[in-house]
Amino acid sequence: MAATKSSLVAPKHEFENLPSLFSRLGDDITQFFDTKLSLLKVEIKEEASSYTQTAMLIGIGGAIAAIGFALLNVAVAFGVSTLFAGANLSQPARYALGFVATGAFYLLIGVVVVTAMKSRLAKLHLVPDRTVKELRKDKAWLKNEL
Repeated sequence: MAATKSSLVAPKHEFENLPSLFSRLGDDITQFFDTKLSLLKVEIKEEASSYTQTAMLIGIGGAIAAIGFALLNVAVAFGVSTLFAGANLSQPARYALGFVATGAFYLLIGVVVVTAMKSRLAKLHLVPDRTVKELRKDKAWLKNEL
């Protein structure tokens, strides 16, 4: 009867290896995701500087356009006031023409800068391509292994 009992019980070292295998699997999965997260962080840092620079240039373009808009509004106000003053050109009318030309110039520069930076920003990809590529490779590898 003692022989029957010992043949039903598996050796103790087989049960000790199974938990250690699961522990190692957990550690490997944790290390795998840490590596993927590190890759994502590096890729985001690389692209963050180009986004920051483009956003700053858009802000500068917006400020230039705001200056142009303000000058254009002042010029329109001077122009409207001189239309009612009389038909001959006075000093305020000449000021108004100067404000219109200057305001239109600044407004044109601001629109060009904002449009150029907007199209440049639209060309940048928000998706981290290398990380997605690596995750797809890992997914395919896991499907083949399992």
